[in-house]
Amino acid sequence: MFFLAMLFMVNAAFSQNTATKPKTSTTQKAVVPAKGRMVQISTDYGNIVIRLYDSTPLHRDNFIKLVKEGFYDSLLFHRVIEGFMIQGGDPGSKNAEAGMQLGGGEAPGDRIPAEFHSNLIHKKGALAAARDDNPEKASSNCQFYIVQGQKYNDTALNVMECNIRQNDPGFRFTDAQRKTYKTIGGTPFLDQNYTVFGEVVKGLEVIDKIAAVQKDANDRPLADVRMKIKMLN
Repeated sequence: MFFLAMLFMVNAAFSQNTATKPKTSTTQKAVVPAKGRMVQISTDYGNIVIRLYDSTPLHRDNFIKLVKEGFYDSLLFHRVIEGFMIQGGDPGSKNAEAGMQLGGGEAPGDRIPAEFHSNLIHKKGALAAARDDNPEKASSNCQFYIVQGQKYNDTALNVMECNIRQNDPGFRFTDAQRKTYKTIGGTPFLDQNYTVFGEVVKGLEVIDKIAAVQKDANDRPLADVRMKIKMLN
């Protein structure tokens, strides 16, 4: 297991009040997300509608390509952690036996270069790319996660902001971002460390339902949670 293994360690570390030190690239100039292409993820727990960001074109175009090819159809949300995220997109999950550990699969091709923007944050409902621990922070070319997260207060946000600044001195959460993390929630400790390339516009409650299912020791749901993804425009 290597995709998002780092995510879980970061989440666990922060829960124990241990400072994390993500190595991020310099924050790029903020880019306002465009209206973007829309996709629908269908599951037995309901449908999730996601708007892809035009300001992350490499991730957007790769995701659209895979969706149009039917790559994701019948794959699993193979790793779910309540209060954190739901992860899917491993091609090996399609015919995986019960209890099989998943998370190492890839689509043909290379990783996707990181596309960090300071205004694309890990709020609840954010669509982001999983990755292994490569120094460039390049993304998996197929595995993704959707943030559930939790709410944080200013004290916690200050700690996470300081951690990010160690490698990105100009970084700061805006007042609007702080409000989002305090009222809606998310996983702010992942900002500028994993590429966010879309957001849920309908179906946040489906994330909560999937995150709450029974899991095994590897956070794989005991009953398979399959997906089907289609373009809406």
